[in-house]
Amino acid sequence: MVMIPYKPESLPLKKIDWPVFIRLIGPANAARARFDGILQGIINPSVLLSPLATQEAVLSSKIEGTISTLEEVLEFEASNGHDIEKNQDIREILNYRRAIWTGVDSLKERPISLNLILDLHHILMDSVRGRNKSRGRFRIIQNWIGSPGSPIAKATYIPPEPANLMGHMSDFERYIHYDEVDRLVQLAIIHAQFELIHPFLDGNGRLGRMLVPLFLYEKGLLSSPMFYISGYLESHRELYYERLKTVSEKGDWENWILFFLTAVIEQAKLNTEKAKAIISLYETKKSKISALVRSQFSIQAVDALFDRPIFKTTDFVERSKIPRPSALRILNTLQKENILVPLVQGSGRRATVLMFAKLIAITEGRDVV
Repeated sequence: MVMIPYKPESLPLKKIDWPVFIRLIGPANAARARFDGILQGIINPSVLLSPLATQEAVLSSKIEGTISTLEEVLEFEASNGHDIEKNQDIREILNYRRAIWTGVDSLKERPISLNLILDLHHILMDSVRGRNKSRGRFRIIQNWIGSPGSPIAKATYIPPEPANLMGHMSDFERYIHYDEVDRLVQLAIIHAQFELIHPFLDGNGRLGRMLVPLFLYEKGLLSSPMFYISGYLESHRELYYERLKTVSEKGDWENWILFFLTAVIEQAKLNTEKAKAIISLYETKKSKISALVRSQFSIQAVDALFDRPIFKTTDFVERSKIPRPSALRILNTLQKENILVPLVQGSGRRATVLMFAKLIAITEGRDVV
C-alpha cells in the first residue's frame, strides 16, 4: 500500500468525548498544581533547579538518539569542550537548553507564535547536525519518517504536503490561544498536532516537547516554566510513538490524550520528588557548609554549587563573586569533606574540574529521597 501525506484535522477537534478524560483530568491538574506549589516556595527556582533544565535537554535529545549524560554535558561546559567526546550530541543538548530559556524570556513580551517557534528552531539547530536543513524556516519540501536512508516509498509516516503546511500551522497557532475546556487536554492536542505536522526538516520532536513548559507557563498553569516531561516520554518511547501513530492512522485522539495526561501525572510526581530533594539538599548543605567554612561567603558558595554543580575552580571564583583566596579556601574545605569530588585534576595552568555529586545524583533520579 502506498502511503499518502497525512491530512491533519482542523483545531479545535470537532469531537472530544470529555467524560472519558474526567478520571485523569482532575489528578493531572492536581499533580501539576502540587508541583507548582513547590516552585512558588523557591525564591529563585531557575537557579536552584538549574540542573533539572539541563537534564530535560538531555532526555529530550536522548529520544532523538543522542547518548550524552547530564554529567558529560556539565563537564563539557566546565572544560570549554576540551577532551570531551560526543561534542555534537552535547552541543545539541546545550542548544535545546538555550532555546527553551530564550522562549521563556520572549514570553515576557510576546505570546507563543509561529515567529517565536521559528526563532527557537534557529537556536536549536545552530552549528549542529541538521543546521543546513532550512534552519529557522518551515519546510518547503516533502519530508518523511522511516529507516535512515530509506526512500519515501518505504516511509513509516509522511507529514502533510508542503503546499498546505502554512495553512495547518496557522490553524495550529490559533488553537494555542483558543479557550479550550481543559488546558492539559489542549496541550496534549497541541503537542501531537505539532509532531504530526512536522513543520521542519529536522528538530521537530525536540521543539514539540519544548512547547510543553512554554505553554504551561504562558497560560499561568506554572509560576516558573520548569515542568519537564521528556523523562516520562523517553522511558515510554515506544508507546509515545505508537500513540502518535494511531492518531495519524486512525484518528484515535482518545488514547493519545489519555497517554499524555498519564505522562503529566507521573512526571509531575517525579518532578515534585526531585524538587523537594533538591530543596532539602540545599537547606542541609547551607547549614553544613556555613558551619564548615565559617565564612561570610558561605551562602554565595552554596548558590554557585547548585547553579553549576560541575565547574572549574577558576569559573567558581568568577561566578560566585567570592574573593579568590576565600573561594579557594572554601573549595579546599569542601573537597576534604567529600562534598565536592574532582573530575579532572588540575596541572600547570589547567584548573581542576570539581563535581557536586549529590546534586547530580538527585537530578538524574539516582538518589531522590
